[in-house]
Amino acid sequence: MFGCLVAGRLVQTDAAQVAADKFVFHVADYESVNHVVVFMLGTVPFPAGTGGAVYFSFPDPASGGAVWQLLGFITNDKPSAIFRISGLTAGEGGAHPFGSSPSSSVAQVGVSVEALDLLAQQTPVSGAAAPTADSFAQFAQKTLDSLYNFAASFAVTQAQMTPNPSETFIPSSCVLKWYQNFQRRMSQNPNFWKT
Repeated sequence: MFGCLVAGRLVQTDAAQVAADKFVFHVADYESVNHVVVFMLGTVPFPAGTGGAVYFSFPDPASGGAVWQLLGFITNDKPSAIFRISGLTAGEGGAHPFGSSPSSSVAQVGVSVEALDLLAQQTPVSGAAAPTADSFAQFAQKTLDSLYNFAASFAVTQAQMTPNPSETFIPSSCVLKWYQNFQRRMSQNPNFWKT
């Protein structure tokens, strides 16, 4: 019914069913995981009026049990979601009837089938939302700032230039003009780079 994807690893489709409406995936070496994708396989839809609350649990050595954090949800209309887990803090959250982690090196992703109106009332843990278009635009802006600053650090005047037939020189004014044009377009429409 569900699948779980962690970057750089095989897709997991073998969720352990720990109750009639509860499913768990084990995530080994969770310290190196940044994002988790949970999705429906398309073979069995949620029963009418229900969806799946998605939880993440760190092993909690202090209490010896699992502490679960709500990441968000999936439904028949929204059959997949990506969650950021790299910013979550172990030990914060609450108990949930998924069971406990089998060892201190394994985390768990749990899917609990619940009523849609109950899902709408729940608040996911802060920091679990995947990056938005704004963060990608900020990344693009910072990358271009870095590129321009790096290229500008090699600038020399014409008087300082020495002939080198194997090099092609690009006037820094054309790079600056392109960069300023990019900044103008970003300020007018932050999503222009998607088109």
